[in-house]
Amino acid sequence: MGMLFLEYLPGPKVFKCKYCRVDSASPDDIVSKEFRGRLGRAYLFDSVVNVSLGPNEDRYLMTGLHTVNDIYCSCCQRLLGWKYAKAYNEDQKYKEGKFILEKNMMLKEGR
Repeated sequence: MGMLFLEYLPGPKVFKCKYCRVDSASPDDIVSKEFRGRLGRAYLFDSVVNVSLGPNEDRYLMTGLHTVNDIYCSCCQRLLGWKYAKAYNEDQKYKEGKFILEKNMMLKEGR
C-alpha cells in the first residue's frame, strides 16, 4: 500500500470522519441540511475531501431514481454517504456532482 495523502481544510470549523477524525468537508460547502441518508439526517455538500468513490449504482431514493456512488473515508474506509452522479428527474438535476454526508458519521470540530 502506498502513502496516504490527506487534504486539510482551512477555517474555524470542519466536518470530520467520526471514526478517524480526518477532514471531510467545510461548512461553507453545505448546500442543504434538509436531506435524509440511510441512517437519518444528512447534509448535501458541493465538495468533500479525503474520500474514495465506489462504483456507479442506480438507486431509488425518496426523490426518484438516481445514479450514485457510495463515498468512503480515504483513511478508515468507513461509508460516509454518496455522490450523485446522475438524476433522472429534471427537478433533481441540481444534485448532480454533489455529495451527501450522513450527519451521524461526522464530527464538527473547531480549530
